[in-house]
Amino acid sequence: MNEGDERALKVAVLGCGAVGSQVVRLLTEQRDDLAARVGAPVELVGVAVRRLDAPREVDVPAGLLTTDATELVSRGDVDVVVEVIGGIEPARSLILAALDNGASVVTANKALLAEDGPTLFEAAAKAERDLYYEAAVAGAIPILRPLRESLAGDRVTRVLGIVNGTTNFILDRMDTSGAGFSEALEEAQELGYAEADPTADVEGFDAAAKAAILASLAFHSRVTASDVHREGISEVTAADVASARDMGSVVKLLAICELRPGPDGQDQVAARVHPAMIPRSHPLASVHEAYNAVFVESEAAGQLMFYGPGAGGAPTASAVLGDLVTVARNRLDGTRGAGESAYADRAVQPMGETRTRYHVAIDVDDRAGVLAAVANAFADHDVSIQTVRQEGRGADAQLVVVSHSAPDSALSATVEQLREMDIVREVTSVMRVEGDAE
Repeated sequence: MNEGDERALKVAVLGCGAVGSQVVRLLTEQRDDLAARVGAPVELVGVAVRRLDAPREVDVPAGLLTTDATELVSRGDVDVVVEVIGGIEPARSLILAALDNGASVVTANKALLAEDGPTLFEAAAKAERDLYYEAAVAGAIPILRPLRESLAGDRVTRVLGIVNGTTNFILDRMDTSGAGFSEALEEAQELGYAEADPTADVEGFDAAAKAAILASLAFHSRVTASDVHREGISEVTAADVASARDMGSVVKLLAICELRPGPDGQDQVAARVHPAMIPRSHPLASVHEAYNAVFVESEAAGQLMFYGPGAGGAPTASAVLGDLVTVARNRLDGTRGAGESAYADRAVQPMGETRTRYHVAIDVDDRAGVLAAVANAFADHDVSIQTVRQEGRGADAQLVVVSHSAPDSALSATVEQLREMDIVREVTSVMRVEGDAE
């Protein structure tokens, strides 16, 4: 299509839930503005749904609704397919069919991209069509485009982020009110921040998928969700949060993607999701409620932070529409945007080799030599202690140890040795520490 051609660009939407309904609303309400931004009218030609009679947040003309998603994406006249149904199937088959039938695709499907992104990228390249997915990570926050385009001439070394609003809300409530995990989760569910089944959020699956996408873009390597070390927040206790507060820190579920030297000296990708203590002076510590933030470090640009609502129908739809405008402009110009960049092909570093720091709280017998014995356990695994403090006396004696940076396997082995020592009654808390001295 040549620029200036007034044939309407035809858009099909797959899914009309919280996000899809807002996409439909924006396409309708901003029709004139979108036409001006794109350079041609944008026409919604179909919305695929599971049930025609299901209640929806917006009114969709009955003539646009269909339960035959395959037929919709197979129409040869559709220019852009927006996929917001989520999950692996039928989303994967529908996206591949759309590309095969000549449509470009905008998707918010983090789970599919993290599991089988290469298949989608290869199909888009073969079809010479766009595959855009800004909405897959951090809702309305523009983070993927800066990584893919704005920082394309720089070397990104680290991406550290709060990328799940549900867990951030829960941990924030535990910090500000002293609530336990179950109590904070219940409040999140009452307010609509957490699903009835919160497993994907609280066990870190959602954040791990996003971490895989961020690492792939930042480090030009293929990283899948299975490559990301994952721990959730269901085991975080009020005592952990209180201990962090005593250290001048706060507990956050972090997605951490970084370049780390491998055994041969070549850079490897380390990708992990887990709760961690960070100093209250760190920019991510001030991210409250269900908000998201991503902190990027690069060699030339230095430190950058992206902040905003990380979920919700309207914010996510905003990111979808941003991609749609770009893809539509490319269709008008007969061009394509940047595809997958995996030229670096870096190996993924095992979690055991990744250097981290631990905060360990240990209930011990209050007798001479205890501190020395605990210190020796750390030394046995070549782990250096940064700080140690003792709380209480007698039966309530507790040591709180914060280590210097060491391989995670060495720190884990240290904790296991502590658990087997006669002088240790219980290792009550183990949590990683991020964001200050190594």
